[in-house]
Amino acid sequence: MAGEQLQVLNALDVAKTQWYHFTAIIIAGMGFFTDAYDLFCISLVTKLLGRIYYHVDGAEKPGSLPPNVSAAVNGVAFCGTLAGQLFFGWLGDKLGRKKVYGMTLMLMVICSVASGLSFGHTPKSVMATLCFFRFWLGFGIGGDYPLSATIMSEYANKKTRGAFIAAVFAMQGFGILAGGIFAIILSSSFNAMFEAPSYEVDALRSTVPQADYVWRIILMVGALPAALTYYWRMKMPETARYTALVAKNAKQAASDMSKVLQMDIEAEPQKTEQTKEQKSGFGLFTKEFARRHGLHLLGTTSTWFLLDIAFYSQNLFQKDIFSAIGWIPSAKSMNAIDEVYRIARAQTLIALCSTVPGYWFTVAFIDKMGRFAIQLMGFFFMTVFMFALAIPYDHWTHKENRIGFVIMYSLTFFFANFGPNATTFVVPAEIFPARLRSTCHGISAASGKLGAIVGAFGFLYLAQNQDKAKADAGYPAGIGVKNSLIVLGVVNALGFLFTFLVPESKGKSLEEMSGENEEKEPQGEAEPPSSSGRRTAPVA
Repeated sequence: MAGEQLQVLNALDVAKTQWYHFTAIIIAGMGFFTDAYDLFCISLVTKLLGRIYYHVDGAEKPGSLPPNVSAAVNGVAFCGTLAGQLFFGWLGDKLGRKKVYGMTLMLMVICSVASGLSFGHTPKSVMATLCFFRFWLGFGIGGDYPLSATIMSEYANKKTRGAFIAAVFAMQGFGILAGGIFAIILSSSFNAMFEAPSYEVDALRSTVPQADYVWRIILMVGALPAALTYYWRMKMPETARYTALVAKNAKQAASDMSKVLQMDIEAEPQKTEQTKEQKSGFGLFTKEFARRHGLHLLGTTSTWFLLDIAFYSQNLFQKDIFSAIGWIPSAKSMNAIDEVYRIARAQTLIALCSTVPGYWFTVAFIDKMGRFAIQLMGFFFMTVFMFALAIPYDHWTHKENRIGFVIMYSLTFFFANFGPNATTFVVPAEIFPARLRSTCHGISAASGKLGAIVGAFGFLYLAQNQDKAKADAGYPAGIGVKNSLIVLGVVNALGFLFTFLVPESKGKSLEEMSGENEEKEPQGEAEPPSSSGRRTAPVA
């Protein structure tokens, strides 16, 4: 195989964009649609959970989740995702992409449904059940990251591979949008059926008993898109690169891809024999891996980690921004279901204006500009906008300047999505050898989720007011929002620098990027001389 590529892999690399590419995008993308729906829909219902289960009689404000419960409910899925990325990433290289792909989907379906059920009706038992199933839901979602990216990169041609992997990732935007739209429809119909006064008029009657169904339905509907694509996932053949390069069965790969590409592909028995004779190559914890790909793995893990710190810290500012521009009035002036409606409407508008367009800009330009340029540009503008928000922060807090703040804030996240949020997902699926591709993508993604946990929870404490008396109930004093924004600007600047460790993979085949075509047998092995020659008598 030294220096020469199997015909089946070459056929995939040069294939014109065909229908099967789009089916692969939809099958893999629906996983991401579900992931985003499931991960982000919890933020639509946390306020409602507080009103239902933590109501205090005679309190001036509606009930809210205590800080530790809020952190658990919001964060437990991230912890599950991190574990799932590492575990399923490794399993995808051991058992094959396809076998593991079905497992992650079933886990997501079962846990989506289960997270809407509760064992017991006390606040403690409801939250414990919710957290338990959200953890395992996250575990399944975690598996979807390395597997979807790897499957898409191994199916795609080299000319438009970046756009295809980015398109799978961009389905996240639609998932967030769908979550918001569904919550809007559900809450307005419940509001119409069960009218209730606002909290300040009648605290008890402002939360109707039926509100308990609202959050359960929103969480459980996440199972639908995943269940619908299960059949198609199971029908997809294993990727040719896994079959040929890892399972060493080039004949099977040729037969699978002949059906997919609808053309005849020769099985090349002599190369198949060579493939089988080849040693399986270096592992993840070897000097050879460190020499060839060590810096690449450092580049993909560090950039994803730094990006997610900034990306997930956005949740901190969202509620302030929504209240500031009057999208969400004060909690006591609404009833419970009305509050869900307002939060969903605000999130949907943000997704529509800045999140979704950013993803699709990446899809359009990634194979023209290249991954490296988009990632550098994204980190650069995120740094600029974060500092522009932070340094004159007092200026932005005045009522007349709030719209300017929202525009700057939206631009920051537009350039996250037309930038490192998409490229950090694409690149790890392209630059590592097939036998380690899913594992390395899982490690990079898990590093990102660690950043998300730091961003979402570290900054929740950091951004608190420096004066303890003004901090949110239950939180210690922090460094304040202005200083938090400066820290985030520095984080983005570091992301810009670490991007220089990541190679450009635009227009190159996966084997060229990972160096698999050049891999020779390890020295010192007594091999028959014919094994490196071009012509061996094939044992057909």
